[in-house]
Amino acid sequence: MRVLVTTAVPAERDAVAAAFTAPATAHAVPGAALSRVSLPAPADARDRLVLDLLAGGVGPAAAGASTAAALSSAALGGEPYDMVVSAGIGGGFQPEAPVGSLVLADEITVADLGAETAQGFVPVTELGFGNVTHRPPNSLVREIAAVTGAGQGSVLTVSTVTGSAARAVELRRRHPRALAEAMEGFGVAEAAAAHGLPVLEIRAVSNPVGPRDRAAWRIGEALAALTGAFGKLAPVLESWNPHDVTH
Repeated sequence: MRVLVTTAVPAERDAVAAAFTAPATAHAVPGAALSRVSLPAPADARDRLVLDLLAGGVGPAAAGASTAAALSSAALGGEPYDMVVSAGIGGGFQPEAPVGSLVLADEITVADLGAETAQGFVPVTELGFGNVTHRPPNSLVREIAAVTGAGQGSVLTVSTVTGSAARAVELRRRHPRALAEAMEGFGVAEAAAAHGLPVLEIRAVSNPVGPRDRAAWRIGEALAALTGAFGKLAPVLESWNPHDVTH
């Protein structure tokens, strides 16, 4: 079972790696470097779990491009991945996703891809183009949420982080199930979809969505929550059938 985990920055990648006692080894891919963690196969697991951890860059374009490069390199090398995970910290919509909590996406939605009109924002799908949402396998989301305690809902991908109460209210009006916002998930999901792979997104909440108050951010607490989540998530991935992608 081979899983590519894409984070935005090295601190998030290292927080994921810290969940495991197995040492991480470096592996080069075009334009980036992977940290590979190979876990021994439990007796009741189908396969050994191999996690490749990629700090792919900030924003949907950088994350999507680096993820696509890693997926293509693996496929061409005869070692394709079975799944892709977008992971990291992010903003949580209050009060449903408090600082320090975990959010697991059952929908990965790009919130600002479209057009501003006199009637308001129109998503790109209503303009007749593309896609705005990817849906992870429901059965896997439920299993992971059960073991990690993560809240389930929409995670929004934005290219501009929310910095006002008004925008936070508007995002929740358009996406009432949104629990968190981040900047990479949709780009990672697009790359996974191009390779026909299931995708997950898990976020640890470091700050509320709304007015930017750096003094209120709890990045260390969120990174620790991310480490804890992956320690619990790994056994679920080890036992999951990658061909079971029914919803």
